[in-house]
Amino acid sequence: MALPTVVFLDRATIPRHIHVPALTFSHRWQEFDFTAPEQVIERLQEAEIVITNKVVLSAAILAQLPKVRLIAVSATGFNNVDIDYCRAHHIAVCNVQGYATQSVPEHVVAMMFALRRNLMGYHHDIAAGEWQRNKQFCFFTHPIGDIAGSTLGVVGGGTLGQGTATLAKALGMTVLFAEHKDVSTCRAGYTPFEQVLQQADVLTLHCPLTEATHHLIGEAELAQMKPNALLINAGRGGLVDEVALVDALKRRQIAGAGVDVFTQEPADITNPLVANMDLPNLLLTPHVAWGSDSAIQQLAHILIDNIQAFVEGRQQNRIV
Repeated sequence: MALPTVVFLDRATIPRHIHVPALTFSHRWQEFDFTAPEQVIERLQEAEIVITNKVVLSAAILAQLPKVRLIAVSATGFNNVDIDYCRAHHIAVCNVQGYATQSVPEHVVAMMFALRRNLMGYHHDIAAGEWQRNKQFCFFTHPIGDIAGSTLGVVGGGTLGQGTATLAKALGMTVLFAEHKDVSTCRAGYTPFEQVLQQADVLTLHCPLTEATHHLIGEAELAQMKPNALLINAGRGGLVDEVALVDALKRRQIAGAGVDVFTQEPADITNPLVANMDLPNLLLTPHVAWGSDSAIQQLAHILIDNIQAFVEGRQQNRIV
């Protein structure tokens, strides 16, 4: 019997210093750092098992790949795979869950502190010679706020939202979990969405991106937030209307924003946030909140375990 072929389409999404465990069954392994859309079909002609992080596997592509039996997504999000096609054609799909439960909350807290204490502003002022001009042992060109005693609003009550809430409580923050938008009755432990907008000193987003949550935070929502409020998005780019956010930051409608995710990635100068990244109250990172070394190592182990489970006839982290 021919050995099954395993193809990793975008291996560069896992840093080289992270160890990817070897599969224990006999197989042929192929990996590519990057795969352009026009290369997918050629590279997967013999593949039975496909590993992808962000490479799109649409119905039109999968229809030309009859040998594919498993798509192992090396991430939590699987919107790059046509799940309906896979279900109809008996292609298994699995993803990686629960690997960034420390990394994402810590990134959110890091952004929160950097913005509230204006760390970037002071760094740039020192570089510009402000300390020498001031002639004092310290100087105060930006307000410095405390985190303790403030209120964190959390949109999304899953593992990452709960993990962020745990860190926030340890810092002395009050935590409010937002109920779904436009819902008349609240679940136990949740607060009406609009009330969270109005009360939060920091609002952090950890909900999935769906039709219902697209532009969950837009002009109307930003207008309801406190002038001293911070918005942090380490969830999905489409949760926030980026044009409205830039406008709110320019008008100081809110105090600042930390953004790790964008509507299109990689983001370039056509993106409103990147085009305005010189704003002193805007902090951008390139979708790396999930990416601590320990989190990525855990991801690699789960990814390989998912494939092992499929070959052994077990279901693990299965979407289909």
